[in-house]
Amino acid sequence: MGKSRLLEKYNKEIAPLMKEKFGFKNIMAVPMIEKVVLNVGMSRAIKDENLKERIENDITKIAGQKPKNTKAKKSISGFKVREGMDVGLTVTLRKKRMYDFVDRLVSVALPRTRDFKGIELKNFDSRGNLNIGIKEQNIFPEIEFESSKDLFSLQITITTTAKNKEQGVELLKLFGFPLKLN
Repeated sequence: MGKSRLLEKYNKEIAPLMKEKFGFKNIMAVPMIEKVVLNVGMSRAIKDENLKERIENDITKIAGQKPKNTKAKKSISGFKVREGMDVGLTVTLRKKRMYDFVDRLVSVALPRTRDFKGIELKNFDSRGNLNIGIKEQNIFPEIEFESSKDLFSLQITITTTAKNKEQGVELLKLFGFPLKLN
């Protein structure tokens, strides 16, 4: 496995810029992306086993690794959910797979999103982590047109080691995230 293009960009360009801008004394103190988590809720697929399998296959193609089932922690009769029932899928990406996914997200998937005007700054939390909701999985190039009849939305959380929102925003801006800056 070769090095990721984004990891090289981080080491050569982003880390020195962040060190200079925020006055970090040590290069190891510079914030970086720690992990990327993809979550899919499968309320429609609880009854349909084939749909669940197709969603799982699409997530595997998008993330490059098999997702883990998430189970309901407690029963909620209004949603017809019982404790222990499969309610979603989650994938945690780290290292090379994480950088490859972020590269595809920023350079291919987000630009393909219909009516996309940039990521709002309110999507960042106080620790500099980013949460993005994707309405349709077919913006990813790995998804064939045939499987796009089973549209589902997914949530992407990009966790950084930043200490505050300002550092997280700057880090992801330097990675090339299309942020909507006021």
